[in-house]
Amino acid sequence: MKKSYIVVIILIILLSILLIFKKDQTNYDFNIYFFDAGKADAIILSKNNKYIMIDTGEESLGNRILSYFNKNNIKKLDYLIITHFDKDHVGSASKIIDNIEIDNVLESNYPKDSIYYDNYKTSLNEKNIEPIVINNNYEINLEDIKLIVNGPDKIYDKNESNNSSLIVSVTYKDNKFLFMGDAENARIKDFLEINNENYDLIKIPHHGEYMKRLDDLFSSKKPKYAIITSSFDDAKTINLLNKYHIKYYSTKNGSINVLASGNKIKVEE
Repeated sequence: MKKSYIVVIILIILLSILLIFKKDQTNYDFNIYFFDAGKADAIILSKNNKYIMIDTGEESLGNRILSYFNKNNIKKLDYLIITHFDKDHVGSASKIIDNIEIDNVLESNYPKDSIYYDNYKTSLNEKNIEPIVINNNYEINLEDIKLIVNGPDKIYDKNESNNSSLIVSVTYKDNKFLFMGDAENARIKDFLEINNENYDLIKIPHHGEYMKRLDDLFSSKKPKYAIITSSFDDAKTINLLNKYHIKYYSTKNGSINVLASGNKIKVEE
């Protein structure tokens, strides 16, 4: 009896070791990379050598983005999406446009008087790129990835630049992702009135700054994960995320890599 007991114990230990070291065989072939860019957005979506970039961070981030492109052998962007024209979203766009081939550029319908906007427009003109201005919904199908880029169909009376943000919905098989730009309360409210989808992951609007409509956003969209693109966290937003049992990650801790298989998601910091 004693001998059999020892054999059983050894088998249990061996099985435990195998389970610990067993590799995840899931094919995570869709990648979303969030740069640790401070209080700024710079996000790259990729699959099978197809690349989409959402915002470009501040001007100082440009060289690091180009270094990332070089390291990952990214020669061309299929789409560059500029959600709006604040410097923490368009700041290094001109450098990106000057140094890499871009097939399509999508932009917000609300221009801004700034040197960063002017530099962006100059670079587009020099590359003979005519941007697509989004006033409502614009659909992109890139292989088996579907994007719906939603732009406001009006000018807001308050926080015009942030509320002009393009909101990007991404679907890869059964996985769904939502990128909210810097949308504030009025824009969030209007978007929720026309969108009834649920999402696995949300890039929280306006760098995680607390707004009363975040409660509506979380309760409506029911995300499992959330990403905060900021160098600090707002305690009230964190409390709200905890209320809805949403697992959150912040770029204050470094870059974030989201891997998706079409039915599973894995987040790496």
